[in-house]
Amino acid sequence: MQIYDSVQKKKVPFEPIIPRKASIYVCGPTVYDDAHLGHARSSLSFDLLARTLRALRYEVTMGKNFTDIDDKIIKKIQETGQSLEEITTHYIARYLEDMRALGVQDADIKPKATESLEAIESMIQRLIDQDNAYIISNGDVYFDTSKDTHYGSISHQVGDDATNQSRVEHTSEKRNPKDFALWKACQSHDEICFDTAFSRGRPGWHIECSAMIEKHFEGNDQYSIDIHGGGADLLFPHHENEAAQSRCATGHELAKYWMHNGFVNINGEKMSKSLGNSFFVKDALTIYDGEILRNYLISVHYRNDFNFNEEDLLSSKKRLDRLYRLKKRISPTGTSKPNKTFQKAILEAMSDDMNISVALALVDEMISEANDKLDANPKDKGIKKETMANIEFIHELLGLGGKEPFSYFQLGIDEATKYKIESLIAARNEAKKAKDYAKSDAIRDKITAMGISLMDTAEGTLWEKV
Repeated sequence: MQIYDSVQKKKVPFEPIIPRKASIYVCGPTVYDDAHLGHARSSLSFDLLARTLRALRYEVTMGKNFTDIDDKIIKKIQETGQSLEEITTHYIARYLEDMRALGVQDADIKPKATESLEAIESMIQRLIDQDNAYIISNGDVYFDTSKDTHYGSISHQVGDDATNQSRVEHTSEKRNPKDFALWKACQSHDEICFDTAFSRGRPGWHIECSAMIEKHFEGNDQYSIDIHGGGADLLFPHHENEAAQSRCATGHELAKYWMHNGFVNINGEKMSKSLGNSFFVKDALTIYDGEILRNYLISVHYRNDFNFNEEDLLSSKKRLDRLYRLKKRISPTGTSKPNKTFQKAILEAMSDDMNISVALALVDEMISEANDKLDANPKDKGIKKETMANIEFIHELLGLGGKEPFSYFQLGIDEATKYKIESLIAARNEAKKAKDYAKSDAIRDKITAMGISLMDTAEGTLWEKV
């Protein structure tokens, strides 16, 4: 397996710190609002990574955190009058629901900041005791970046405080402009705060991930985890600061490899709430099935920026349609094992830093070859079984093709229309039993006029949207 390491800026062999095991930690959302396409892109990128490693027979442990205490959450509390728990529980559930709809497998470890306060306090206290962090007069705790001789080695960029440490208020008591907050002391009685030995307050953003990783992952004497992932916007300052504080607190590196996915643009413009074009996943799911969105969002290599527009989405759906038309052609049938040549080729593509373009081209090629074989031998059970095994392997690796094919072609039809179609089919079946073929044909014509195609099979009448 070759992966692109953002620190070395090149593809390198994946050599885990513990043989045949792979530990991955991905920065999750701050849960004050619904998930947007940027969250989806990151989740899908690292879902593909985990699926690929599992297909390569690695034992994968995936962690993804929830930041459930933050200034944005506090602002939401003030706006809504809801409690911290009400807001964060709601948006965590919504996030998981949206990601599952996209076929993203749940992380093995899903820590919350508020459930990790003991680990956060312990790491901060360790940094204070080592003189790698200091307390200022109002009770805030800052990390001293001058104590880390490798600061800047992750991102290869260290900007000034005003530009890049935007989450931290400037104070004249900071030793260095680049120092960042580990702990924010409460300045009033009505704030949401937690008691520690150094002050009553709440954690800074960066310390959460470092503490959670140390708490939940085994690691070794060189690294805490194999791979740390997230969006490209997190490289600096978030990941740089994580690496620095972990390095000083533990004496070893946080991650052996750092991986980052590209941005999402909507119709050519970078997705940003300040630009007013943030596209919530929940809104997309009201129009398109999650698998159709997944198929589209994984079609561009994870490191490249993604330009989201509906024209391209509909074009990409045609590829998924072809997969399901093939599945419909061979279903129902048993399975054997995937074609070894196909399986090897697609795994090689995904082992090359998840080369999704080659992988999807191989899927297209498999579909064409299978259709050609079935055209020549339409009743060959061996071809059908191997093809079904290939599709099941695609589902395991890429998360595509797992639906019942007729159900797939019914997507986008509301429940009332489905009920009407099923009622008309039942009436047609009754007419056929009564040998009233004129009525049966008239009902079929009515269904066809609705844009529905019927197929009479041994299992009954199946239908799909044309």
